[in-house]
Amino acid sequence: MLDPFARLINELSRLPGIGKKTAQRLAYYMVTSDSTLAYDLSDAIRQAKDSAVPCSVCFNISSTDPCEICSSASRDTSIILVVQDAKDLAAIERARTYNGLYHVLGGAISPLSGIKPENLRVSELVSRLQSGVGEVILATSTSIEGETTAVYLARLIEPLGIKATRLARGLPIGAELEYADPSTLLSAIEGRKPV
Repeated sequence: MLDPFARLINELSRLPGIGKKTAQRLAYYMVTSDSTLAYDLSDAIRQAKDSAVPCSVCFNISSTDPCEICSSASRDTSIILVVQDAKDLAAIERARTYNGLYHVLGGAISPLSGIKPENLRVSELVSRLQSGVGEVILATSTSIEGETTAVYLARLIEPLGIKATRLARGLPIGAELEYADPSTLLSAIEGRKPV
């Protein structure tokens, strides 16, 4: 059995993006800082874990059902933005530029990993489209799986007479052309707009 400090390092290193060295730095910081930090962090993790539920409408992770977004009267209910995961929804919300509704698929189609459309929340999305939705924005990743998912969904949505759009892709603001990879340059050229 590991001693408590080694166990803390081991548990922290299981988090995404946290390697052994970062886990070790975090663990040292936690055990050498004021005790309230560790206890507050522990309580916050436990409370978030115990209260987190998927929204029954959009499948966002929330402490209420339906979530604050789905229950808001100020949201544009004619647009649904489709994301793969709740963390993608959070990133879009941080930008504070979108005021419609969301739908969290719970992943992307990946035949090699055994993830088929029926393993995602596709049927729930199609059911939601019966309620006067005018546009679906497909905001899946630009990976092969994300692109496959977007194409699949666009083909499902098209016969319903609902506009399906895809997030624009291309060069980020401030990027130098010489450092852009070929696929990013291709997306930027294909997605060009009039000035």
